[in-house]
Amino acid sequence: MRILVCVKQVPSTNEVRLDPVTRTILRDGRQSVLNPFDIYAIEAAVRLKEQLGGRVCALSMGIPATERLLRDAMARGVDEAMLLTDRAFAGADTLATSYALRLGVEKLGAYDLILCGKMAVDGDTAQIGPELSAQLGIPCVTDVCEILSAGEGCVQVKKVTDSGFCELEVQLPALLTVTKDAAQ
Repeated sequence: MRILVCVKQVPSTNEVRLDPVTRTILRDGRQSVLNPFDIYAIEAAVRLKEQLGGRVCALSMGIPATERLLRDAMARGVDEAMLLTDRAFAGADTLATSYALRLGVEKLGAYDLILCGKMAVDGDTAQIGPELSAQLGIPCVTDVCEILSAGEGCVQVKKVTDSGFCELEVQLPALLTVTKDAAQ
């Protein structure tokens, strides 16, 4: 199984500084960490790789310093990583980010499953996963708290809902956004 995990660099503190002209977050890479929800996605992907075989690739869009965080992802069991970086990405909104990630996914080639954290802690929009799946034309399940099984062309998941939980079976390729519990 080939699994792609989208990861993002986020500030390591709650003290986020904004550029006074562009009103975008200043990202110098010195005090950045992997988005915590993306770490859960990495852990879930590595667990699936151990169960089913295959490879895990991390994909990120960010400044060159993001390479350090991709190395961290590889230390956690990711097999390869791709960084999309360009000054033109500065201040990108979620649609521009998901478009760039789509191009990265297409460059990487065939995949079975894409995992994303349920949201980034610096923006809290939870839009990248669903936007990326829409651009790729694949099914998306958000707020996955457990991957029950995967293989043979489908994945079965447990999803958090407003009234509790539900179990779904989704055809592959698919994109899942995961919660903390998916990594346990």
